[in-house]
Amino acid sequence: MSTRRYLFTSESVSEGHPDKIADQISDAVLDAFLAEEPEAKVACETFVADNLVVIAGEFKTARMELFSEIEKRVEEIARQVLRDIGYRDAETGIDPNTCEVMVRFNHQSIQIHKGITLAGGDIGAGDQGLMFGYACDETPDLMPYPIWLAHRLVKRLAELRKSGALPWLRPDAKSQVTVAYEGQRVAGVENVVISTQIERDLDPAWVTREITREVIDPLVPLELRTASFKLWVNPAGPFEIGGPNGDTGLTGRKIIVDTYGGSCPHGGGAFSGKDPTKVDRSAAYMARYIAKNLIAAGYARRCLVQLAYAIGVAEPVSLLIETYGTGTVPDEKLEAMVRATFKLTPRGIIDSLDLRRPIYRQTAAYGHFGRSEPDFTWERVDQAEKLAQFNV
Repeated sequence: MSTRRYLFTSESVSEGHPDKIADQISDAVLDAFLAEEPEAKVACETFVADNLVVIAGEFKTARMELFSEIEKRVEEIARQVLRDIGYRDAETGIDPNTCEVMVRFNHQSIQIHKGITLAGGDIGAGDQGLMFGYACDETPDLMPYPIWLAHRLVKRLAELRKSGALPWLRPDAKSQVTVAYEGQRVAGVENVVISTQIERDLDPAWVTREITREVIDPLVPLELRTASFKLWVNPAGPFEIGGPNGDTGLTGRKIIVDTYGGSCPHGGGAFSGKDPTKVDRSAAYMARYIAKNLIAAGYARRCLVQLAYAIGVAEPVSLLIETYGTGTVPDEKLEAMVRATFKLTPRGIIDSLDLRRPIYRQTAAYGHFGRSEPDFTWERVDQAEKLAQFNV
């Protein structure tokens, strides 16, 4: 196994980043449907720009009146998401009370619905596609260290802003973490970039000192910083115009932030705004669940899982396990164990992970993986003991 020293970088964005605003609104709409009708079909997209929010999508409900009921509530749902994030007025990035909200709802295609409704109550995949899950032993949450730390940095910024500890922070922020590796082991943190929206007319040197004291020092251990460690805070200068005032946002545009920070492949499908019959989302959750349980069972230190589906077909068309030379048994044996242990049809995934609940808005910021929230059922390692008992 190679011991080459190299650098790897991942980024995260805050809940106030325009793309994450869009993701959270789309998932809040999804939750509104699932709270009333757990089997509702939802594909919701959101676009934000300046003082405008556009929400559109295709939906199917058994109760036709539910479609209209949610459509009428969507404007207030969007405004409440903006308030919860911390936007108060145009000065902070968008005014949740006066911004324009446009809603364009449509009904799900009859052909798509018929194509995924199978005999015996089973569900065919809502689309073709490939999904990846990943786990490794770099952190207690079995996540790659660069994205794990990047998420913690922007989440810390939000906590300090909302608590009033750093009241001059604004909702929009990004982090970037570069980690030095030796082979497959973390050797240190090489550099960190923090770009965070702030009040006007603050001294940049003072902002850097405060971010260092309140964010970097608590989260980046001195002993893990390399000899050449460098921190940049707002390296392009004062970041005062943020949120939709500063940039557009769109659902599904931060898929690498949502997953593993680029440490493994991504199938291309976004998650937010999609109900769990869409395997872009649910199968990606199952792939993470599988990878994490294999690591927890001691079969590898690093594990990639790929699943692929054909629209209207229940069983996956392929399953791949890759342990990058860290496996204790051949990868093909792990594939057989996974097929014997996990239910990989859309119905099986939904039932195994209890995905028909309104749990999705909380997934739409700080990553869908590596978190301990009780609703994140794909983070459990409850199959590790069963996997460990296989006669290999």
